[in-house]
Amino acid sequence: MKTYIKIYGPPILEALKALEKVAVEVSKEFPEVCFYDVLGGMAIPLKETAMDIVGLPAEEAEVYCKKLISKSGWTLGEYDFYFEWTKPPTFQQLQKLIAKIDEALKPLGCKYTVTTK
Repeated sequence: MKTYIKIYGPPILEALKALEKVAVEVSKEFPEVCFYDVLGGMAIPLKETAMDIVGLPAEEAEVYCKKLISKSGWTLGEYDFYFEWTKPPTFQQLQKLIAKIDEALKPLGCKYTVTTK
């Protein structure tokens, strides 16, 4: 299962960066969330992202990098970002993820949709 995010309106780049931070934070709290993707590709090196965003030491960033790499390939289509679940999330897990996304994107003022399928 994946939770897809579609961002409407500016600031799109800032919104993607905010979602990257959510992805790194969520991967610590929910081991079931194993991946995030930006614009259908590995646009930003995951190791550097983990190090920059949460200040992980290089060894830990390497572990996050390996954990966050998806094997499912390119699947974004009309979406801008996604979180991949290793097993179907519970309703409470989805609520927590959506709350974190809301918190991260609220200061930016952009509109977005969240779709899990």
